[in-house]
Amino acid sequence: MNTARVRIWDLPTRLFHWLLALCVAGLFVTGKSGGEAMNWHFLLGYAALTLLLFRLVWGFAGGRWSRFASFFPTPARLRRYLTGRALPEDGAGHNPLGALSVFALLALLAAQAISGLFANDEIAFAGPLSGLLSGRAVNQISGLHKTWGQYLLIALIALHVLAIIVYTARRHRLLWPMIAGDKEVAADLPPSRDTVATRALALAVLAALALAVYALVAWGNAQAAAGFGY
Repeated sequence: MNTARVRIWDLPTRLFHWLLALCVAGLFVTGKSGGEAMNWHFLLGYAALTLLLFRLVWGFAGGRWSRFASFFPTPARLRRYLTGRALPEDGAGHNPLGALSVFALLALLAAQAISGLFANDEIAFAGPLSGLLSGRAVNQISGLHKTWGQYLLIALIALHVLAIIVYTARRHRLLWPMIAGDKEVAADLPPSRDTVATRALALAVLAALALAVYALVAWGNAQAAAGFGY
């Protein structure tokens, strides 16, 4: 099979990946530190939510291999991969097993980011939308956010890192394409579009989503200041 270096991950997808990783690391540190670090915890949470919303949009509007349709782990793709009959396109971006991990991580991160909007630390800090729910509901969400949500996230991240180590040991380069964008694949596979225009579109989408998250947080804080909710 003829191979060639093909652009798989466009720049917006690569930046999303590494910025989200930095946000998650910062969220763990600030969450464990408590105190005034909670101010940063909330800001990083809003940043993570913005990035996750961006990835949702980019999963439909991004480069070919960044689109969910290109790597969604359908039963047919999983069967081909597990039986050693995978097609070249099944592993161009995320392979089917890797896709399961990616979707699980994105879903759990989204759940953590959204629940954080309603959670509090029972001391001095509360999510901007916590005033919209009863105290009992806020305590339940806060408990899940700080316990099971966190534990599951740690487990999934550990599994994700372990998979990367295993694949790297088998000489499957997973990290470098997410840094440089290009990957050695079948020569007839089409590249992801990664132009100045697509990057400008990604920036516009990210800016719009950042404004939307900012507006939501500001609205929630205004409701709390006005004494609405429970």
